[in-house]
Amino acid sequence: MRKGLLFTFGIILLIVAEILRVYFIMPFPGSQHNNTINVAYFLNNNIFWIRIVLLLLMAYPFFYFLRRGKIWQKIIVLIPVLFYAFIFYMFNFQFLADKMFYQPTNKHLVNTTSNKVDTNQLVIGIVLNGQAKAYPVEIIGYHHQVQDTVGGEPVIVTYCTVCRTGAVFSPLINNTFQHFRLVGMDHFNAMFEDENTKSWWRQVNGEAITGPLKGSFLKEFPSSQMRLSAWIRNYPQTLILQPDSIYQKEYDDLKGYDSGTVKSSLEKRDSNSWKFKSWVVGITTRKFAKAYDWNDVVKEKIINDTIADIPVLIALEKDGYSFHAWKRNVNGQTLQFVFNDSLNVIQDINTHSSWNWMGICTDGALKNSELTPVQSYQEFWHSWSTFHPNTTKYNSTK
Repeated sequence: MRKGLLFTFGIILLIVAEILRVYFIMPFPGSQHNNTINVAYFLNNNIFWIRIVLLLLMAYPFFYFLRRGKIWQKIIVLIPVLFYAFIFYMFNFQFLADKMFYQPTNKHLVNTTSNKVDTNQLVIGIVLNGQAKAYPVEIIGYHHQVQDTVGGEPVIVTYCTVCRTGAVFSPLINNTFQHFRLVGMDHFNAMFEDENTKSWWRQVNGEAITGPLKGSFLKEFPSSQMRLSAWIRNYPQTLILQPDSIYQKEYDDLKGYDSGTVKSSLEKRDSNSWKFKSWVVGITTRKFAKAYDWNDVVKEKIINDTIADIPVLIALEKDGYSFHAWKRNVNGQTLQFVFNDSLNVIQDINTHSSWNWMGICTDGALKNSELTPVQSYQEFWHSWSTFHPNTTKYNSTK
């Protein structure tokens, strides 16, 4: 009787440990709503020893029943062991994030002449030391991260399709280059593990949320999300990441992601305002955060607002997808902007000067002046509100 209880106790704990190690860091039903990251980290780092202890606990009763037990007893101990083998395979070779999503095998960035990417696609664009590069969202959305060099700087271009968050970070930790692997997600946001300290880093803001470097942040580089056509207009010498043919099927699964019409319930947009899967534009300034419902951005096109004491401008291009954010004070003067639809430019009503989509004044009293960019993100509302719990909402006046 004791042998049977010992075997039962061991096999149940073994199966539970294998499942929970992955369940807590993947989008299974109910897994992403609680603060279980420390438990997941413990299980992940100690699963080898947990297996050894529980297998040793089970070994004597298992072999006892296998050698001396009756036929029905042998069957009873074999079935759960076979079930464990199935669980082990599924949760170590099928459900793990880095067994499902890979970095590009063939990473090609080409100029606009050789580009094969539809210019209507959304990209995450970055400019460093005079070099511009663009990474299509429906490509990096599958890979979750692409490691590259821009203007001589090593970068990790990241994207989480479940949060709709794109961000670019430095892979240097204490001035040492690190490789990162996709380890899973926490509160629906992708997590990466660095190769040296095995800390887990949150994709949305580059924060180490558990491990030896908990509380540290990766350096973030300024980036923009817009249609490729808009990016090329601003940076005609840009290089553009091309699809890796090995992963074409995976890219095809994200068709419609840019517009929010993708089939997946985790990635599809809710077109209503302030819902779990509604789109917002989020901005942080100092310790303050504010969210702008995408429906308001589309409706107003130009939003003059203030976050804390910083006057900001949110502007949406005519394509309905390319958005920008700038500070709207120039030479000590706070400007008020409107959209000139016929000229496809923005104009300040203070001096009637015209500004292009790079924030540069092209005509008028302020010609050659430049607006200061403000880092902004398009996210699902559940992501922005989770990682900016003190955020305020913009209330449209139109």
